[in-house]
Amino acid sequence: MDRAELARRVQQACYLSGRFVLRSGQVTDFYFDKYQFEADPVLLRAVADLAAPLIPPGTEILAGLELGGVPISTALSLVTGVPQVLVRKQAKTYGTARLAEGPDVAGRRLLVVEDVITTGGQVVSSTEELRARGALVGTVLCVIDRRARSAAGPDKLEGAGLTVRSVFGLDDLLGAAQGPRQP
Repeated sequence: MDRAELARRVQQACYLSGRFVLRSGQVTDFYFDKYQFEADPVLLRAVADLAAPLIPPGTEILAGLELGGVPISTALSLVTGVPQVLVRKQAKTYGTARLAEGPDVAGRRLLVVEDVITTGGQVVSSTEELRARGALVGTVLCVIDRRARSAAGPDKLEGAGLTVRSVFGLDDLLGAAQGPRQP
């Protein structure tokens, strides 16, 4: 499936109109219900196929962020053979008390994987935690980058020393609109 067709299919599956409060606290009149493409094996595989070339050379581990980044990093791992860690929002307080489940991240080059980025707050927080554990993180890959390019103030991700690679930006998905679904 080519990029334009995939954008159209993701938009059809995920785009909702209405009033929504985002994790960042922002209020918006549209929302991408990313679990709709993440739960569809055909769309998830197509997204992973399109995202795989965006993985920087030298990446040793994919770091899927809880919850939405996990199915994407899993699909990417299956497509590319690059191992993954599953990154919690907070380290467990029981058992192994780990933040990242899977191989040790210390001294390893990680690619943070996320589903949708609006402000990047969770990505920055998770990256700081991974770096505190010795991981080398310089890039984040997301499926949908919905950051407002005209937003005032510095970009949180750039401020954290992160480069963003995205499969789709807002223009890709809003331009593919066939009419929004209601929630």
